[in-house]
Amino acid sequence: MTRRATFVAAAGVTAAASLTAAGLLAAPAAAAAQEPLRNDELKEALRRAQARHRRLRTGRPSANGWQMQKAVDADGDIVTTSVPGTGLTVALRMGDTATLLVHVARRFHYEVDALGTGGEPNSLEGWVAPSAVRDSRRPESNQASGTAVVIRPGSYPVGVRDCFTEGQRLVFRDILADTEGVVRWGGDDRRPYEGLFYLDVPPGDARLARVAAKIRRWNEVPGAGAGLVPDVTEPARRLRAARYR
Repeated sequence: MTRRATFVAAAGVTAAASLTAAGLLAAPAAAAAQEPLRNDELKEALRRAQARHRRLRTGRPSANGWQMQKAVDADGDIVTTSVPGTGLTVALRMGDTATLLVHVARRFHYEVDALGTGGEPNSLEGWVAPSAVRDSRRPESNQASGTAVVIRPGSYPVGVRDCFTEGQRLVFRDILADTEGVVRWGGDDRRPYEGLFYLDVPPGDARLARVAAKIRRWNEVPGAGAGLVPDVTEPARRLRAARYR
């Protein structure tokens, strides 16, 4: 094999591996490493990845800067996610975002009001189609990027305050402290939406990965994380929560 042929083959393998690592190819990285892709195979993989990108991406950010996506469970970033302990599922951006928002929903279920009991419909709503977003500057637009969850959509109307008791709001403060301010409660906005919790950091913010890792560690330890039902009135917890108001 000539030096030029060797360089072309190596470049093909590198490009294919890069696409796979980004989640743009269906074939696993191991397969790409075992057998170099021919130029025509690489071109076809690129064509499929670009078509999928065009099909799912909107090019429009939601209020928190994350890109809205056109579909869920379609080989993109937004997938249907289970909420352990509730029997419910919700469509969220996979990975760290889902870790945090599922934690919020679980603590609400255990400590504020049980979700999905007695055949209650639509207890949780995550992703919505970008076409349903009326104003991308509003926090609820974050649903279209898979970075927000609404608890009991329709039960806590936009613009209405005091849907929850003081004790329930104490729990919310404690939950937000768990996320170290990475998640924001819509009840704190000038135009309140008390059923809404959403990611309050832009893509690439290091706090998201760090806090999500902490919550995943809690999930692996008995007596930690959601389900513990702590005393949120303890002075130390109140002090911690006050940092994230």
